[in-house]
Amino acid sequence: MKIRAVVPVLAALLMTPAVWAQASSAGAPASAKVGVLSVQAAIASTAEGKQAAAELQSQFAPRTTELQNLQKQIEELRNRLQTGQSTLSDEEKARLAREGDQLSRAFQRKQQEFQDDTNDAQQDVVNRIGRKLVDVLNKYSKENGYSIILDTSSQQSPVLYAANQIDVTQDIIRLYDQSYPVKAATTATPGRPAPKPATPATPKP
Repeated sequence: MKIRAVVPVLAALLMTPAVWAQASSAGAPASAKVGVLSVQAAIASTAEGKQAAAELQSQFAPRTTELQNLQKQIEELRNRLQTGQSTLSDEEKARLAREGDQLSRAFQRKQQEFQDDTNDAQQDVVNRIGRKLVDVLNKYSKENGYSIILDTSSQQSPVLYAANQIDVTQDIIRLYDQSYPVKAATTATPGRPAPKPATPATPKP
């Protein structure tokens, strides 16, 4: 049994709805100024995005350790059963098997809860930064005469090729950091519940 990648913060930060950065080309004039933006890279590369990634990693670190310890206990029990097939009594084998089943169920439950909580926390970050990124993008587009800016990070993106000269990602990151400078890191992020405390999972014999 393998623990899935824990706290995939940056990956989740990249999962942003394409609609945030895409503009419809319907009715656009033939001479419309077009730009491209990777919303994925923009959100993950802002100072706020990097800070949020570090905070989430720290926030969920105790539960990551708990899952790793559970996995280790399960593997140790399996090794004991495997190496003791000819030496352990049937009663001891049955006890170890029951204990292993209980640990496995606890692991699966905690892993699912962990995944759900990290997904929720990561989506909160994406939504928070994304809403402000839209404001920055709108202002930038108006000031620089862009009629259309397409999100190249979306799987549904119609962009097959874009010259580097029309990629505004770095400009948007820079303007975002100027508009929303990060504050000193805190132990908890406002509006997000604290992580659930780790609880002992080893069943009684």
